[in-house]
Amino acid sequence: MTFEIFLLLAGCFLAAFASGLAGFAFNLVAAAILLHGMAPQQMAPVLVLGSLLIQLGTLGAIWPTLRWQVLRPYVVGGILGTPLGVWVLARVEASAIATGVGLLLVAFAGLALLGLARRPMAAVQAGPGADATVGLASGILGGIGGFSGALPAIWAELKGLRPEEARAIFQPFIVAMQVAAALALLAGGFFGRDSSRMLLMALPALALGAWLGVLAQRRVPAEGFRRVVLGLLLASGLVLMLEGLT
Repeated sequence: MTFEIFLLLAGCFLAAFASGLAGFAFNLVAAAILLHGMAPQQMAPVLVLGSLLIQLGTLGAIWPTLRWQVLRPYVVGGILGTPLGVWVLARVEASAIATGVGLLLVAFAGLALLGLARRPMAAVQAGPGADATVGLASGILGGIGGFSGALPAIWAELKGLRPEEARAIFQPFIVAMQVAAALALLAGGFFGRDSSRMLLMALPALALGAWLGVLAQRRVPAEGFRRVVLGLLLASGLVLMLEGLT
C-alpha cells in the first residue's frame, strides 16, 4: 500500500467518523489529513462526493426530526451565497481566507467551551431572516473552500438547539451545498478517472467510519454532543489557521 492510498483511507475513515458523530466536519477533517499528500485540485472531487455520500447515508437518522419550513431559509441563503464564495475565491488570497475562517472558529469554539465549563450560554432568539443570513454566509464559505457546515453548527449552538434539532438543520443543509459544489466541479472539469478511482477505493473506509460515528452519536448525551461539536470546530479552526500561515 502506497503512502497516498494509506492517507486517503485514513483521512476518509476519520472524517466519516467525525461526520457520523457530529453531523458535519467531513471536509475540514479530511482536508487537514489529505493535504499532506494530495493537491487541492485532486482532493476536491473526493471531498465533495465523499461528504455527499456520508450525509445521504446518515440522513435517515435525523429524518423524523427534519422540518422543511425551518430548513428552507438556510438553503435559499446558501444557494445565493455559493456563487459569491466562488467570486471571492478568485480574487482573495487563499491563505487569508483560511486564516480568517480559522480565527472565527477558534474564537467561537474556545469561548463556548469556556462558557460550558462555567455556566450555560443564554440562547439567542432569532427568526427566518437571521437563519437565511447564516445560510448566505455559509454558502459563501462553501464556495470558498467547502466550509459550509461550520456556521450552521455555530448558529445552532447559539440558539441552544437540542442535538437532534441541530443535526436536522445543518446536515441536510450540507447535502444541498455539496450538490451545488459537485455541479460546479463537474462544470469546471474536475471530475475524471483518477478522482473516480480514489472515491471507489475510499468507499469501504467511508462506510465503516460513518457507521461507527452514528453508533457513537447514539451513546453521547446532549452535553457531550455539544462538547464534541465545539471540539471539532476548535480543531478545524486551528488547522485552517496553520494552513493559512504556512
